[in-house]
Amino acid sequence: MFNPSQEEVRRFFCSVFAKSRQGQPMEALEIIASRWIDEHPEYHDDLRDAEAAVQRAYDGSDGRENPFLHLSMHLSISEQCSIDQPRGIRQAVELLAARRDSLLDAHHEAMECLGQMMWESQRAGRAPDGDAYVACVQRRATRD
Repeated sequence: MFNPSQEEVRRFFCSVFAKSRQGQPMEALEIIASRWIDEHPEYHDDLRDAEAAVQRAYDGSDGRENPFLHLSMHLSISEQCSIDQPRGIRQAVELLAARRDSLLDAHHEAMECLGQMMWESQRAGRAPDGDAYVACVQRRATRD
């Protein structure tokens, strides 16, 4: 399993941002990341300086969310949908995107479910419950 450090994650996204702005070739994962970066111009200042990003504490004390965690969650959901793991997540996210008429909005709602699943898993000291996660996204897709 790929388990990058916090520094590696931050450097990855900063590198993708720089490559994208310079028109450099990118790997498949970088292309996906660049699309999510483009959807979040509010993070661009954070992505311009890798050294500052590595040193900065994104703890929410300034009222801002962690852009690297947020972008990582987009990548995670994109990967989950591409392989339909946990089973049913692709259909649930697609349905939610159709209901919201926005893949971005669907991802943001799915992130809330993903975060809840991870929090409950860590709190209980057990494996993440993929079925509960998918069910959460499905519920959001079927309500207004």
